[in-house]
Amino acid sequence: MIIIGGSQKKKEEIMNAGLQSPLEQTILNVMYDSHFNYSFRTFDALFFEVRFRVAIIDSSRELYYSGVQFADFYRSRCNPMFWKLFPDGAFQLKMGVPASEAILDIYRNGRQYAFECATAMIIILYRATIKMVPPEQFNRLFANIRLWGWKFDQDLQIVHNVPPDYLPGDIRYVKNPDVNPLTPEWQGENVVDLGDGTFFGHGLGFRSLEGMIEALALRRRPGATRMPYLMVPATRPGFSYLYQFTLPRSEENRRIILFDESLKRSTLSVEDYETNQSEWIKNYITVRFPIP
Repeated sequence: MIIIGGSQKKKEEIMNAGLQSPLEQTILNVMYDSHFNYSFRTFDALFFEVRFRVAIIDSSRELYYSGVQFADFYRSRCNPMFWKLFPDGAFQLKMGVPASEAILDIYRNGRQYAFECATAMIIILYRATIKMVPPEQFNRLFANIRLWGWKFDQDLQIVHNVPPDYLPGDIRYVKNPDVNPLTPEWQGENVVDLGDGTFFGHGLGFRSLEGMIEALALRRRPGATRMPYLMVPATRPGFSYLYQFTLPRSEENRRIILFDESLKRSTLSVEDYETNQSEWIKNYITVRFPIP
């Protein structure tokens, strides 16, 4: 179910508040029908995650059509105007280059780039973040990007675990346990759930799960007996963390000040306060908002 500001909301209320596209509705339906409580401080916070997930899907499609190539780490390449290429295949953002422009260049000049599938997933997440966060905030948060496999800036707040539900925009992994040792880059494929029964994997394109498994099965060692399979965990960026960077500065910095009976002072975020407001009011005698 979906909780907004501490109270459960009907699906019609959420739809009427701003979610309209079929993909947005698909994401909302999974959340709404779940036994897990998806809690958000405001409707805008919910919409941010839903639209971020759509942005991840759109960014994966855009990467495919950008012309970028698949390559292992040692055959990687990039545009030297924006990135320094290291022998291990890592791309380091050049000093003085805005991070957002460097990521966008991968999409604008894809034929100058080649990398493997884990790097592709991180690039997709950065591109989706650019769609959702103001450029000045993105450039401040990600001023020292280094692209190499699953290496990522801590401000993406990536979570990799077994979720209560799988949602469009999740990144999954199809493992190939009997990979041919001559092509170790096909030991598995990171894929984006597109929400329509298909997935995107860099190097394999758009396929159903069965199609991904069949493609990896062709890249097994001779005599292999184990088939590729979809692993249970899912990977997601920190939606609620990144949402704060869309707020006006005064709202982003706002904190609630609490005083207990001995007048000992504590502070917490507005989101934390509103999540459990009744308990805070019960245990503290003074609650006030500081002037931003």
